[in-house]
Amino acid sequence: MAILLGCIADDNTGATDLASTLVANGMRTIQIVSVPGADQPAPDAEAVVVALKSRTIPARDAIDQSLAACKWLRRNGARQIFFKYCSTFDSTDEGNIGPVAEALLDALAEDFSVACPAFPVNGRTIYKGYLFVGDVLLSESGMRNHPLTPMTDSSLVRVLDRQSKTAVGLVDYNDVDKGAGAIRARFDELRAEGRRLAILDAVSDRHLREIGTACDGLGLVTGGSGVAMGLPENFRRQGLLAPGIDAATLPPASGKAAILAGSCSQATLGQIAQFMKAGRPAFRIDSQALTDGADVAAEALGWAGDKLGEEPLLIYSSGTPEEVQAMQAKHGREEAGAMIERAMAAIAKGLVDAGARRLVVAGGETSGAVVETLGVKALRIGQEIDPGVPWTLSLGEPALFLALKSGNFGGPDFFEKSFKVLG
Repeated sequence: MAILLGCIADDNTGATDLASTLVANGMRTIQIVSVPGADQPAPDAEAVVVALKSRTIPARDAIDQSLAACKWLRRNGARQIFFKYCSTFDSTDEGNIGPVAEALLDALAEDFSVACPAFPVNGRTIYKGYLFVGDVLLSESGMRNHPLTPMTDSSLVRVLDRQSKTAVGLVDYNDVDKGAGAIRARFDELRAEGRRLAILDAVSDRHLREIGTACDGLGLVTGGSGVAMGLPENFRRQGLLAPGIDAATLPPASGKAAILAGSCSQATLGQIAQFMKAGRPAFRIDSQALTDGADVAAEALGWAGDKLGEEPLLIYSSGTPEEVQAMQAKHGREEAGAMIERAMAAIAKGLVDAGARRLVVAGGETSGAVVETLGVKALRIGQEIDPGVPWTLSLGEPALFLALKSGNFGGPDFFEKSFKVLG
């Protein structure tokens, strides 16, 4: 089976978020971890999401990995490429969203694409080019304190413009609200002005579906997972995708259960607090001890020993912004994050060796480190827990049920709810 939609995601949780959206809209979807080998055959799915760990690496490396993924997807029949990034537009003034998008446009010989990270069901909306998180501007949200990609400018046009070689345009609310025809007309105007990339306003799922319809025929689409909800219908109208497919079916789940939380987002901190308030077992990694060279992974696994079973336990490294800043001051931003990732990945391996088969992992960077250490190469996407977060099943042995959660996603009861959804 040839791939219809080929997707490139800049982290693992973003990849599962996107894949979940596609599954919910009737596309059987496989997530592949890292760039496939040149001779690796395409899996049996209408959509394939290649999950990279490219959000915070040097822009040149992000471009090279993204182009390699694009080349493999196109070789295996992908009719459209989707570049997925976070709904809070996580990036620096140097990239990597703009540089990767422009490189993909060049590789595909395309002259125009869109950029729309809106995800209204999770409180991410765009109006007049400004991104809101809930009721506040992005720059006033918890993202202003993100340890790797602090977002201090809410104007996505300005943010993307600083990352891009050519001026960035805007398709604002007035055009988006009129529907796909008006959106396409605005695309034509922006092309005539020489714009290669444009931010799109969106404050509802209806807007996202209209944008998806308007993107029919574009070789490249970029955005958060929300804008992808309208893409499967384009293939369905062409007779390439059958209606009524239950794309989310996974086999029954069993095995020991654990939660690993490496995110410092407000949402994850709230989920940790609720889990602990319910009297569930939880262990906090001491960031100071980690900084001093202690084997915190061994300590956490020792604590988990006789507690690991059918009911989930929690191991978390999440800290307050002040604690994160202190660790960064001593080791630097990148190394401080890498230390946490290595520790959480080692803990994940220890838990799986001890029989864990159901894991929830919170945090994009943490999730990437965990799946890499566990040797996970591909995931089949299953049922959604909360918007943007599905259960997945690893392909290969041992088979692992994994929920890879962006730090910002999920309600306060997400951790306990996850295992109820899986059954």
